Amino acid sequence: MTIGKNIFVRWVLTLLFERLETLPKPQEDIKFDGEYWYLNIYNTFKDIKLKFKLGEAFEENTVDGRVVQSTFHLEEDGSLVHEQTGKPADCVIIRQADDTTLSVKFTITGNDNVTTVRKFTRIE
Repeated sequence: MTIGKNIFVRWVLTLLFERLETLPKPQEDIKFDGEYWYLNIYNTFKDIKLKFKLGEAFEENTVDGRVVQSTFHLEEDGSLVHEQTGKPADCVIIRQADDTTLSVKFTITGNDNVTTVRKFTRIE
């Protein structure tokens, strides 16, 4: 890549990231009605609404277009663990909440485990 193209690409990426910062922040809503759990994820690009029972696998269409088998379970510390099995890689999403914050740790499993963490602040 020439120096001019490299500078142009950096400029475009900078503008893109600045624009993304101004978009509405994603939201997650988790509810339990005594039988089913509901996980609603609202974001700028696509909303996801999941209805599930703990320990029962179901087919999920992800935000990025993958079709995976998903299973949820609760850990002893109260974390909600979401396991996705499918191509091109399996993923584990761990949600931990306290009084003010929801922490979502997303790990792509495999040879090169990649992890990202997103923090949400409770809104009333």
